Amino acid sequence: MKTVHAAWTDTVLVCKKCSKKLDGGFGPKGKTPLAKALRQELAVRKGRKGELGIIEVKCLGICPRNAVTVVTGKAPGDWALVTNGAPIADVVRDLGLRRTTPSAGSEGRA
Repeated sequence: MKTVHAAWTDTVLVCKKCSKKLDGGFGPKGKTPLAKALRQELAVRKGRKGELGIIEVKCLGICPRNAVTVVTGKAPGDWALVTNGAPIADVVRDLGLRRTTPSAGSEGRA
């Protein structure tokens, strides 16, 4: 078996189906998907070189109304239901996530 190194310190799984049902639902205008809003708020780069993995998965099987199901690697037994329009700063705090250190020139990119 081969392995590939990732710089991740945590993993966040975001239900893509829930996000699609909300048609965005987050950010200043309420039109940004949760995964993208989290990446922007936390200054996370996509891929394995980022410090945090925010991954959209097909369906987690909870299907809450007006919310998105989220699972973190640090607390895989506690699934969060993030309400449509919740302030991203509050979501970050409640999930126990921290802003990563952006590399040069990556500020503001998702």
